[in-house]
Amino acid sequence: MKFLIPFIFIFSTFSLAADIYDFDLKNTKGETIYLKNFKGKSVLIVNIATRCGYTNQLDDLEALYQKYKSKGLVIIAVPSNDFGSQTPEENEEVVKFCKINYGVSFPITTKMSIKGPQQAKLFSFLTQATGGRDISWNFEKFLVNGKGKIIGRYSSSTKPLNSTLEKSIKNELF
Repeated sequence: MKFLIPFIFIFSTFSLAADIYDFDLKNTKGETIYLKNFKGKSVLIVNIATRCGYTNQLDDLEALYQKYKSKGLVIIAVPSNDFGSQTPEENEEVVKFCKINYGVSFPITTKMSIKGPQQAKLFSFLTQATGGRDISWNFEKFLVNGKGKIIGRYSSSTKPLNSTLEKSIKNELF
């Protein structure tokens, strides 16, 4: 019996997810975004903020999305208020801000925690699958292939139209 408690602890702290298709998200309308619906597509998951020095990356994310969505690229923006409280708005206001100021047409989820003890399960999976390093700031990017496996992690300073990131996307789409 004394071995049962450590086993349960170990079992409960590690994600059993094999790929991103084991996760679902919510949009601001309360609708579920089933990641399994994106099988066969490349997905770029980005934690965003509305009042960050990198917020203007939303322009390039939209340009990237428009350039490759017909080839199978999906971008999912996940607002977070974890870094310097740079997304204080409510969910609907975040979407409105992104659409009005940057023309964003890709999916935006509800706000969630992407680090710390309240970290969303998807981000726990993404960080563990890429070496366990915490997300350090807004606009960190995770590129997932059409089989749900993470193929790249890009820092906040990596612009969406960066040649390395774009080449990785093209390699997955073509």
